[in-house]
Amino acid sequence: MNNKFIKSVVFTVGTMLAAGSTSLMAQEAVSLDQLLNFVKQGQTDEAKENRAREARFRSEKNNQAQLLKDAEKARADEEARSARLEANFEQNELKVTEKQRQLKDRLGTLTELFGHLTSTAGDLRTSFATSLVSAQYPNREVFLDELIAKMSGAEKLPSIEEIERLWYEVQREMTESGRIASFSATVSKPGGQKEDRQVVRVGSFNIVTDEGNYLTLNENGTLEELPRQPDSAYLGWAAATAGNSDGFTSFGIDPTGPTGGTFLSALINSPTMAERFEQGGTIGKAIAAVGAFAFALAIWRLIVLSLVYSKVNSQLKATKANENNPLGRVLKVHEENPTMDTETLELKLSEAVLKETPKIEFGLNLLKIIAAVAPLMGLLGTVTGMIITFQAITIFGAGDPKAMAGGISGALVTTVLGLLVAIPTVLLHTVTSGQAKKVLHVLDEQTTGIIAEHTEAQLGNG
Repeated sequence: MNNKFIKSVVFTVGTMLAAGSTSLMAQEAVSLDQLLNFVKQGQTDEAKENRAREARFRSEKNNQAQLLKDAEKARADEEARSARLEANFEQNELKVTEKQRQLKDRLGTLTELFGHLTSTAGDLRTSFATSLVSAQYPNREVFLDELIAKMSGAEKLPSIEEIERLWYEVQREMTESGRIASFSATVSKPGGQKEDRQVVRVGSFNIVTDEGNYLTLNENGTLEELPRQPDSAYLGWAAATAGNSDGFTSFGIDPTGPTGGTFLSALINSPTMAERFEQGGTIGKAIAAVGAFAFALAIWRLIVLSLVYSKVNSQLKATKANENNPLGRVLKVHEENPTMDTETLELKLSEAVLKETPKIEFGLNLLKIIAAVAPLMGLLGTVTGMIITFQAITIFGAGDPKAMAGGISGALVTTVLGLLVAIPTVLLHTVTSGQAKKVLHVLDEQTTGIIAEHTEAQLGNG
């Protein structure tokens, strides 16, 4: 064998030996005898390690057997303890049942009394949560919670003092609901600032500041100034009430105050006319612009036709034609052609009346068109708003009926705007058209009279 083959065999055998012989095989064998010694020494070291492992395993096996015996003994002890506890639990359960029976027998009719007291305390606690009296007398619910817990349990019974206090709280709530009281409290402004203010409570209906601003009691038991206040008249009354120490004064109360003030909240949350107009969007503004144009056009035409009719009446009293009015311009045709034959004169007068008619009827057709188009524009805005509302329902669901109703209400605003424009426009068109017809009727009447007189004069001359 050559040296290369020997080295490859040494390397292969060295990689297959255990960790104990690694240090010996790390040296490079220079001959087969030396390689054999290395292998033999490695086997000897492995045998020693294996015997040490076997000794440790036997020792641990003996320990595991002892641990197993200890565990079995502990399990037996716990099973016995569990049996004793179960027996003790059953005995205690029987004792509890017997004690409960004895308690029920001794309570007698007090059980029904405690039931009524618990029901009254629960209703009173619910009332305190929304009562404005709680702003002046806070933390009344703590006593009621403790009383309800005591009467609902079986460990303790309520005392006479606690029962009398429950009656006192009921009586105080009734008394304070009919009293006007002034006291100091912390008020939260709409911007989040908190101030110590003097407030006036009007029974259980409303609370106002010394400036006359209405307040509301939130779920945390703190007073907040309403972000939107009622009309100025109510604010003035509230300020007068807060400034008076005796006597009578007007005051606007919320009849639903004792139940949370829902009426006042709904009243102040109702959108104003400007907000309702904004709900109409672009189409609503277009309807408003068309309506303003129609009103301006109708008023202008009424003024013009009134002036024209006045001039026509003046012309009726005059003996000479005046060209500053339609009738004068028609009569001017007859004055310029006194000897013209009847048929030609009739055509000339008809032509003059036809020339005056467009000037007199100017804008009437436009008013009629606006009166017809305005409701259609309102319907267009409503349909568009409904589409947007139903798209929102598709995305967010219909879990909030108020939001859905608000969207539908906003969509109907354009219909209202369209009708508000169409109805007055129809009336204005009727009035304007009547004024124009009055002028045209005078022209037709005078034209017919001129032709009749002209015909009689020609027949007389003939």
